[in-house]
Amino acid sequence: MQGGTYSFIDVQASIAGPGGSFSLGYGEATAEEGITVAMANDKNAMTVGSDGSVQHSLRADSSGQITLRYLKTAPINRTLMALYNAQKLDSRLWGKNVITVTQSVANDAIAGIFCAFKKVPDLTYATEGGTVEWVFDAGRIEGMLGTY
Repeated sequence: MQGGTYSFIDVQASIAGPGGSFSLGYGEATAEEGITVAMANDKNAMTVGSDGSVQHSLRADSSGQITLRYLKTAPINRTLMALYNAQKLDSRLWGKNVITVTQSVANDAIAGIFCAFKKVPDLTYATEGGTVEWVFDAGRIEGMLGTY
């Protein structure tokens, strides 16, 4: 029998790029929805011939998106906005961020390389504060899942 315990307490994340390097994970007022790492495209393309023969094509694409979600009141929103504002001033600074996400209990390790801000987050001013969602396009995502 196998089992394990997951907790966001064990998730560390950080960003390093032109203009700053700082923590993004647990302890930064992360929203319940947390952090999402998603590949942009399928790794495989399957082509079926007229006679039923199958061809697999391994795609070199390792791009994706990393989404960070914080409470509206989280101080990290100001820090990320300052980084965005600094990087957008010069194309030599754009797309140079590295984002890492680790989970220490399972030893998960994910790295997003050549990351650029997708856009300034949509902001909602309403009865409740809600969340702020920062999306990064990653030129390459590499990772390894551990085990509990």
